Amino acid sequence: MRITRRGFGKWGMGAAALAALRPSGLWAQAPDPFEGYGLGKLGKLKTRPSAAIKASPLSVGFETLDRQLFDPAKTYALAAQLGVKWARCQTGWARCEKVRGAYDFAWLDEVVDNLLKIGIQPWFNLGYGNPLYTPKADATAVGWVPVFDEAAMAGWKAFTAKLAEHFKGRVTHFEIWNEPNITGFWKPGKPDAASYVKLVEQTAPLIRERVPGAVIIGGGFAGIPMAYFTACLESGLAKQVDKISYHPYRPSPEKGYEDEVLKMRELLAKHGAPHVGLWQGENGCPSQKGGAGALRDVEWNETRQAKWVARRIISDLRMEIELTSYFLIVDLIGYRGSTNWKGLLRGADYTPKPAYFAYQNLCALFDSETRRFKAKFKIAGADGTQTTAAAFKRHGKTLVAYWAVENLTQDVPMKKVQIVIGDAEKATMADPALLDPLTGQVYKLASFDALPLADYPLILADASVFA
Repeated sequence: MRITRRGFGKWGMGAAALAALRPSGLWAQAPDPFEGYGLGKLGKLKTRPSAAIKASPLSVGFETLDRQLFDPAKTYALAAQLGVKWARCQTGWARCEKVRGAYDFAWLDEVVDNLLKIGIQPWFNLGYGNPLYTPKADATAVGWVPVFDEAAMAGWKAFTAKLAEHFKGRVTHFEIWNEPNITGFWKPGKPDAASYVKLVEQTAPLIRERVPGAVIIGGGFAGIPMAYFTACLESGLAKQVDKISYHPYRPSPEKGYEDEVLKMRELLAKHGAPHVGLWQGENGCPSQKGGAGALRDVEWNETRQAKWVARRIISDLRMEIELTSYFLIVDLIGYRGSTNWKGLLRGADYTPKPAYFAYQNLCALFDSETRRFKAKFKIAGADGTQTTAAAFKRHGKTLVAYWAVENLTQDVPMKKVQIVIGDAEKATMADPALLDPLTGQVYKLASFDALPLADYPLILADASVFA
């Protein structure tokens, strides 16, 4: 069996150049983090560029280009090799309409067309205002909503109609507003679910009229605000949208998450909308403490960020969330007078962090051909450590992802555990192997009796799955 990592030759970056970008502290650990477990190295996971993947629930953030906070041209080569199939893009009313009634979509055309060219489907977030109609706002009008002024609402509707018409055939998924449940994104008033639903009611039909088969995404909630979400449903949001999105920023991705997802689904069913899917539309983790944005005051580093990414993505897949999006492609230097360190790429030089490689490895495995599967297995010998696991099926073979739900702001040593797998599942693992998604290293297993338990997901499957 030959397991290798594809090169970047097609996009101007060869395998040797990519290897040189890997942080030596993560990929050249001495001793090997799994020394003492009787694991033999088989090679590296074979990753795939986005264009080679037919479909996937995995997305990456290309937000803030309405404010020109990074150079997208410097990201495309690495985005092409990441393996995601979706990218969330903000449409920037203030950047597109600088003179009333005159629209310039050239900058957004460039982003959309370049993403499509590398096999990534953009999905739009329609949000934020325009100082032409809300003169109290600054030049970007971030968070300024048009519902408080008739002229602003008329301008918003005209912009929405023009945007939908212009991108018809290239973009089909439209999210209406960003985090309307918090004051910073619902200016100049106070967040109000009924007012948000009215915005959706007036916006969604304009898109549907111009884009056949358009998918409308509502919510874009900051966190998972159950009371606000309930009020939105009571005001009729589910009648207007096809998906509900939310942004569950938290240091431990799993904390309370399963209960919240189940509650959201119960509420949708209660309001006659069990068909409305859930999208995790924006979520990220910094690679160092400080700076700007969510989770900034936590003790992060690049390795911990990579572990967080793996836990976030697998947690969403475990709960069968229809789409999960990582925020964002690159650090934002100059964001709110500081730096938002959540990028998969470093803002200073656009080189990949460990989190990039972790996400790339997950993208290679968890496309549309890998589905959640209820398998018979359990983790034994964790000695009181809280664990989480999930099974998936890929090409008829079982994958088991398992990890310790430890505090990611501390470096926790691994433990030895036994994975007890049912006979039917074990039959699909004739040549059992273990993947470390942080490094892409694949290990051959002698047995399931003394396996490492880490504070990030390790993935168990037949070696052929990783080839």
